Amino acid sequence: MSPNIPAGTERVRPFLPTKDFDLSRRFYEALGFEKVLDSEVAIFNAGSGGFLLQRGYQKDWAENCMLQLMVDDLDAWWVRIESLALAERFGVPKPSSPAMQPWGLRVAYLIDPAGVLWHISERRSDAKHDL
Repeated sequence: MSPNIPAGTERVRPFLPTKDFDLSRRFYEALGFEKVLDSEVAIFNAGSGGFLLQRGYQKDWAENCMLQLMVDDLDAWWVRIESLALAERFGVPKPSSPAMQPWGLRVAYLIDPAGVLWHISERRSDAKHDL
């Protein structure tokens, strides 16, 4: 960590839009993220980071918002994602199965109920920036 950053400020949690707060909250609960607050916002932990669902929506923002989730075992995540029938249960586009991308990562894609695009990416042990 940079010596210019005070200790104890290493968690980043973006705010994500929701068209339907309750639907989005159920979507992330189904995926298995740990909900640590359920109030005017919902806070979910995701590994060493997390995100906040807010009760607000702007189409342009939501449909241009992307997050990357780095995972050790993309195949295990994909089995879980497929088992959830997200498209049928939440009215979202069908998730895209893992595939090697030109930039060297295996990635599966899913879109949440507000249109936020998630890149579920398999961590490469030989790439320091993936850790």
